[in-house]
Amino acid sequence: MLRSMYAGISGMKGFQSKLDVVGNNIANVNTSGFKKGRVTFQDMMSQTTSGAQGPTAARGGVNPAQVGLGSKLGSIDNIHTQGFLQTTNNPLDLAIEGDGMFQVIEEDGATYYTRAGNFYLDNNGDVVNPDGYYLTGTDGQKITIQTDAQSFSIQSDGTINYVNANGETVDEDGNPLTAGQIALYSFSNPAGLEKAGNNLFLDSPNAGLVTDAEVPRGIAPGTQGTGSLVSGALEMSNVDLAEEFTEMITAQRGFQANTRIITTSDEILQELVNLKR
Repeated sequence: MLRSMYAGISGMKGFQSKLDVVGNNIANVNTSGFKKGRVTFQDMMSQTTSGAQGPTAARGGVNPAQVGLGSKLGSIDNIHTQGFLQTTNNPLDLAIEGDGMFQVIEEDGATYYTRAGNFYLDNNGDVVNPDGYYLTGTDGQKITIQTDAQSFSIQSDGTINYVNANGETVDEDGNPLTAGQIALYSFSNPAGLEKAGNNLFLDSPNAGLVTDAEVPRGIAPGTQGTGSLVSGALEMSNVDLAEEFTEMITAQRGFQANTRIITTSDEILQELVNLKR
């Protein structure tokens, strides 16, 4: 059988995967905190028909002769560039301007990370995400705002100030009333995080979570390289529709070109079969 036919099949598989990733990007163009994917390819093993030869006294060197056997999927990367900020004027909508991720936890201890900052208050005053997972502070514990608080505000460093039921903003010592400080978590390689769905990421051995004595360390926003918080805004998807449509056209034409290789290879095989007639 012709090697070109198998090369065409491998190309079709690769461009199908690329189209799957592009389709997912476009589907999440309006998803808060979404980070787009990118596909890269690698060439497959090449068959050597003749090896390289070094120069001798009688003749010069000869380069190797190799025939490639197609392409394969190299990687599917998550691109963690900054998305644009959309103003909502909701004080519990939080956007990160810079590096870092929020940490949310379940009661059983399961831990996730996210850039989607659409949080809410539950009946107990806990700050939760749409799935009910608790937002954590710099102490690693969930953040709770007093249920009798008249109002609250979130500063760019993550500090939550509130006005109590008596209209007071400071305690007996004159210090501002605070319900905690929101923490950010830093990763040396955020592209190494694993997507878990629902705008959540899981830590992985290659993500490089900043730790302190093997314990994840929450960092105050705006310090140690983390970004600052913007209250009343959400970070939107970093998907660029114009770029995705261009990639979609590239994937479509690449797929079509590989099908043409298979068609042409089939015609050649048909001519070989017809030689006996």
